[in-house]
Amino acid sequence: MCGICGYIGTKEIGADPDIVRRMCRTLIHRGPDEEGVWVGHDVALGMRRLKIIDLVTGSQPIFNEDKTVIVVFNGEIYNFPSLKEALEQKGHRFYTHSDTEVIVHGYEEWGEGLVQHFNGMFAFSLWDAKNERLILARDRVGKKPLYYAHRPDGGLIWGSEIKAILAHPSAPAREPDFTAIHHYLSLQYVPDPWTAFKGIRKLPPASLLVYEKGRMEIRRYWDLSFLPKHTDSEDDLAMALREKLQETVRCRLVSDVPLGVFLSGGIDSSIIVALMARMSDRKIKTFSIGFEEDTFSELPYARAVAEKYNTEHQEFIVRYQTAETMPHIIEFCDEPFADSSALPMYYLSQMTRQFVTVALNGDGGDETHAGYQRYYLDYLISLYEHIPAFFRKGLHALFDLLPEPVNVPIERNWIAGLKRLKQVTGISPKASILRWGSYFSQDMKWNHYTEEMKAQVGEAISDALLAEWFDRARAESLVDRTLYVDVMNYLPGDLLVKADRMTMANSLEGRSPFLDYELMEWVARLPVSMKLRGRRHKYLLKKTFHDLLPETILNRGKQGFGIPVGKWFRENLRLMMKDMLLSERFINRKIFMLEYISRLIQEHEQGKTDHGKRIWTLVMLEFWFRRYIDKY
Repeated sequence: MCGICGYIGTKEIGADPDIVRRMCRTLIHRGPDEEGVWVGHDVALGMRRLKIIDLVTGSQPIFNEDKTVIVVFNGEIYNFPSLKEALEQKGHRFYTHSDTEVIVHGYEEWGEGLVQHFNGMFAFSLWDAKNERLILARDRVGKKPLYYAHRPDGGLIWGSEIKAILAHPSAPAREPDFTAIHHYLSLQYVPDPWTAFKGIRKLPPASLLVYEKGRMEIRRYWDLSFLPKHTDSEDDLAMALREKLQETVRCRLVSDVPLGVFLSGGIDSSIIVALMARMSDRKIKTFSIGFEEDTFSELPYARAVAEKYNTEHQEFIVRYQTAETMPHIIEFCDEPFADSSALPMYYLSQMTRQFVTVALNGDGGDETHAGYQRYYLDYLISLYEHIPAFFRKGLHALFDLLPEPVNVPIERNWIAGLKRLKQVTGISPKASILRWGSYFSQDMKWNHYTEEMKAQVGEAISDALLAEWFDRARAESLVDRTLYVDVMNYLPGDLLVKADRMTMANSLEGRSPFLDYELMEWVARLPVSMKLRGRRHKYLLKKTFHDLLPETILNRGKQGFGIPVGKWFRENLRLMMKDMLLSERFINRKIFMLEYISRLIQEHEQGKTDHGKRIWTLVMLEFWFRRYIDKY
């Protein structure tokens, strides 16, 4: 696991090793073990390495035989042994035992089609000196990040994190992109290809950026299809799923450094622990995190799995005194990021890194096997929408008067659910995550934006971004189309950003067996009834692995990785909330009207409505402005 960066010289600045080393220094947390730099006539490549495989000969950059193809690489290619064997049979000579080397020889053999042969998580930059061609590539699902800035004078700057680009003297000016911020307020993350900075963009997942002789082109190389559906029997599908998931776990256990697993107490991570334990001849190491507030903590469930498989188990408790970590989350994300579970993820990664260098996780199980309640609720809400509009309006007014509990996870907060009905019925079913997960709807934003913000945003509608993905899905059912939207947008925009930035902030590599692309392609083609059967989520997954899990795990409902921000902003974080959101600096940003912000805070303090998530979103935005914009 590494951090990569580089640039093609602009008219003002040619290739300079000092510049690329300066860029590398911003990525030391991603690769603390060593640095690698290569400088050509007008191109420079750099990387920071976290040693996982081939500790001795795997230093980067990696070259082909005549050193005309050069690569720096972040990630893991799990099928590299078979690729290496195939390439050696075609006459290619390897000088390392690293998975990185299959990239340069793969490029010689397959050209730009090389990524089609890779199964793994990756971002790399490859320079073809003979053809003066640069290739930037990102894995299919977007587990590894890559950002770029295309300069008006023809130069190109790139890096695993935005901070590497900002370290370049020709980086774009630090100006906020208010369209990106507009989408952030609804989604809680900035969706690709935007970033919060004007002039800097994300390379989308499953994409190649080809830069040749001053011209840039981005090409998508993979998509996920939900058709045709499998027609095998339920038992045969269960047997196949078991074999496939076992294999994805097995290939992710290859490591030359200590390895463990995040254990949340949910279905997905518990299955990974069970499979790892059955494959290992020694105790596996498991790591869990909880809260002082018992209603948010899953530690008892994690312990049940740890005890069943006799793991070496470690736990950590998150307390609201850890608020000083909030700016660090922005520091490692480089953008506004409002998924509050990044906070416990940061601490979990910090604790885990004391014992291992690699940790498997259960990421992707919900988005592939239909694990969220909203997949079922999307069907139910269509019945509610048949109620006459005037009657629904009266119900919404009544629901708004109900006080909300302050210390209950969203999955059990039925009053919050009733209040959300007004928002849900006003948003297209094509945008499920916005219906159920957004805390600033389009109407809410537009009714309370300043005139200056409205002028910046124009006609941008966050719902439309998701609707485009919904409409292009090769699927027939509402559930499958919604899963497609989540895999293509929510997963790479939120969950994988959280996992990558918080693990890499602590120099820890995370691996996600559920996100093996071949497994995902197979699962996508399962009949919907194998994923969602009535109110039973992950139907086939639970049936397949029921013999490996405690009954308490199989029978419990879904609980998100949330934190009690509503309670915290009424208690220890109350003064910080006011200092940030009622400050002259925040008001002068002219995003929301002051009266609206004051009302949010007042309603939250009085317990009328739990605005904890909205306040967290705004506080993290203000942290970003102060760290990345105000200081420059």
